[in-house]
Amino acid sequence: MTIRLLLADDQAMVRGALAALLGLEPDLEVVAEVGRGDEVVAAALESKAEVALVDVEMPGMDGLAATAELRRAVPGCRVLIVTTFGRPGYLRRAMEAGAAGFVVKDTPARQLADAVRRVHQGLRVVDPTLAAETLTAGASPLTARETEVLAAARGGGTVADLARKLSLSQGTVRNHLSSAIGKTGARTRAEAVRLAEDNGWLLR
Repeated sequence: MTIRLLLADDQAMVRGALAALLGLEPDLEVVAEVGRGDEVVAAALESKAEVALVDVEMPGMDGLAATAELRRAVPGCRVLIVTTFGRPGYLRRAMEAGAAGFVVKDTPARQLADAVRRVHQGLRVVDPTLAAETLTAGASPLTARETEVLAAARGGGTVADLARKLSLSQGTVRNHLSSAIGKTGARTRAEAVRLAEDNGWLLR
């Protein structure tokens, strides 16, 4: 029996490489490829994919939100997150969204193919090191608004710039930034952004 695969990644070269590697396996067949998160559900329905390999950061809709939608719309299609960013926050949110597995893109081809098979069988596949880091890191300490303000601060800009972008007062932005800096244990706004990104707390 051949396992039908959907590849969702915004980088065409990565999709092509994954398709070529997985296509070498006699029991795996790539039946659909998309480059946007908001195309995942339609592609899965049309192709009757059984396992979707989904990247985290994509245009249209991020891979974690796409995973949640796919699990609601096509519950028979299992999801394996395949990402460059092995961040604890991403793993936690992927599992909450209904993903059955989480691996990084530099996983050897044979291990990736095995992960696909195990996910198809109804098993969970998670990198043990990342799983341990996720348990240690815990959930994000940031509120939704603090996350939004920090995410907006990734591109730099003054407090006034951020306030205009978010339609908030400058005082409110300062308060949220100060709180986020304290919660992340950072000394500066830039360090708070870096720490939050490293933990996978800023994906929206």
